[in-house]
Amino acid sequence: METTRLIIVAVGGQGNLLASKVLGEAALLSGVPVRMSEIHGMAQRGGVVESAIVFGDAKSTIISDGEANVLVGFEPSETLRALNKCSADTTVITNLAPLPPFTVAIGRGTYPDLGQAQDLIKAKTTRLIAFDAVDLATTAGSVMSVNIVLLGALIQTGILPISKTAVEETIRTKTKKAFVDANLKAFELGYGAAAHA
Repeated sequence: METTRLIIVAVGGQGNLLASKVLGEAALLSGVPVRMSEIHGMAQRGGVVESAIVFGDAKSTIISDGEANVLVGFEPSETLRALNKCSADTTVITNLAPLPPFTVAIGRGTYPDLGQAQDLIKAKTTRLIAFDAVDLATTAGSVMSVNIVLLGALIQTGILPISKTAVEETIRTKTKKAFVDANLKAFELGYGAAAHA
């Protein structure tokens, strides 16, 4: 089976761990070999969190610079920061709603210009799918569903060897019951957003 390498970057509290778990479970449900790395960074709210997930036949979960087939960014500046993992063949999916770090809030840092960031990503990669995932999550019924919106966009691309049905089943069985309906709607909205990007 061909190997597909995925990097997910987020800020602590955005649901990177849950997104990784849903993808891993959906892969197992689909009979696809999957390996996940440990989460790097600080998983507490505000810290940077990165997951590496390798689908298919692979010996390692390490994704070196330029090796990612797809990069999913829950926060635009984190997407930009992880651009070194991408190549000219990488597809990038990113949320455009910023979650500036505290250094920006206290005036000790500046947030990157979103237009320039998108131009940089487009120049280095094969495809950019960029939209406001927070807006779609809110429409779905829970701002906490940004991660699931972005999973919907990811699955729509067809890059991963996982079916839409397998991810929907995993959302039903592995996410908190109170959020299942909102998550399924968020997944569908993200799927649609990628189809029109």
